[in-house]
Amino acid sequence: MTRPGRDRRAEAVAPAPPRRASRAPAGPRPRAVVVGGGIAGLAAATALAERGVAVTVLEREAQLGGRLRGWPTTLRDGSRVTMSRGFHAFFRQYYNLRALLGRADPGLAALAPLADYPLVHAGGARDGFAGLPSAPPWNAFALAARSPSFPVRELARVNTAAAAQLLDVDVPGVYARLDRVPAPDLLAAVRFPASARHLAFEVFSRSFFADPRHLSAAELAVMFHIYFLGSAEGLLFDVPRAPFPRALWDPLAARLRRLGAEVRTGTEAEGVEVEGAASAAGRRPAVWAAGERHACDGVVLAADVPGLRGLAERVEGADPAWLGRLKRLPGAPPFLVSRLWLDRPVAASRPGFLGTAGYPTLDNVSVLERFEDEAAAWAGRTGGSVVELHAYALPAGCDEAAERARLRAQLHRVYPETARAGVVDERHELRADCPLFPPGGFAERAAVRTPHPGIVVAGDHVRVDLPVALMERAATSGFLAANALLADWGLPGHTVWSVPRRGRLALARAFARWARSRAG
Repeated sequence: MTRPGRDRRAEAVAPAPPRRASRAPAGPRPRAVVVGGGIAGLAAATALAERGVAVTVLEREAQLGGRLRGWPTTLRDGSRVTMSRGFHAFFRQYYNLRALLGRADPGLAALAPLADYPLVHAGGARDGFAGLPSAPPWNAFALAARSPSFPVRELARVNTAAAAQLLDVDVPGVYARLDRVPAPDLLAAVRFPASARHLAFEVFSRSFFADPRHLSAAELAVMFHIYFLGSAEGLLFDVPRAPFPRALWDPLAARLRRLGAEVRTGTEAEGVEVEGAASAAGRRPAVWAAGERHACDGVVLAADVPGLRGLAERVEGADPAWLGRLKRLPGAPPFLVSRLWLDRPVAASRPGFLGTAGYPTLDNVSVLERFEDEAAAWAGRTGGSVVELHAYALPAGCDEAAERARLRAQLHRVYPETARAGVVDERHELRADCPLFPPGGFAERAAVRTPHPGIVVAGDHVRVDLPVALMERAATSGFLAANALLADWGLPGHTVWSVPRRGRLALARAFARWARSRAG
């Protein structure tokens, strides 16, 4: 099947056709508990509720959205604003995430396009993705031709046999070939131009909140495929026009409630009973929360990595090997988000979003009033700017105060005019709750299905045998988790979409296979 729209080669992955239920629900309609109200949990809850399932969502935080939640705060000047965990890019190839948001916002009016995605290196090099052809490989040729990061002399040294592997990405096959290889080793084998490695390392790799040395080469290859070599959607993206709760999650929660779902925030899951557990013999799965036992026919575990690790300690009657895998889920190093409300504007020429490379810790800068209405209102009223800084993959146990100061000093290097600005107020979030995809880790990833009937897992850490990543992996896993339960109940599932599941060019794939056979 072909997705109508920009990329004609996007693929629809149809669910299994409804069949006789393998597990009949206990009541007139199935009941499900979704643990976690982030993207994965909301996708699963929506998909289940749309099929008539009675759904309860349990979210430990006071707000929905997971790592994209937002919460109110009051600045020193009395302004009521929304703080969050920071900027996120909604790429056009995030088909399933966008389909989820489209349930409550059919035209995706809450998202605004950014005109460019400029990248600036501390050494002075600058790249961008606006104006490139949309389809591979012409987008790659055009970028190499116009970018100062791809000098002709270094391009001539590229190992074409190794580089062809990036044009022959299939999932899960690429993990069998490259998962045990660290990402830097793949680029070294390709002889990727040193001057352009910031595009591969400090943009792609660090977007996984990981030091590139601790990232699987397979994951890097999949990212190249998703965002550039396998998809004609390109590297430009959209951003929410308003803070996350108002733009995204409040409308989706309202729709869930209209479908009959119960959405409980500020409610942490305290334990899970699997079917047939000793204390629940003959009963269905159940989740304990706020001292209440929620008996159900199915459970979606859609917590983040630390939450899932903790919950694994409180699952009764589960397979020990499966629990051990959950407890060993690897986590990425800490990251810091600093948001500064400045008393004067940054230069009008600054982009809404800037990727940075070659700096000690600064990974990107956002000027929020360029796209978010709340920040624009504050800036218009005060004459200032709202600037957000991200630092990924900080050292474990780092000194937060020192990292804040270091991040601000780097901002002053990138945007010198900010050194003269006073700080009206500031908010900072130092967290360490993202998944890590280290070399050799693919085999240990949690799968959607588990050894236990009625228990499924969803999240951006979950193994999904499609070329997806980050927010799109979370949304896709949520739909797949719902499909697994629906199939067991004999109910129809939901189609999910993917960028092409293998390299777009048959000749390049054939050459890559030939090169691998020669190397082997």
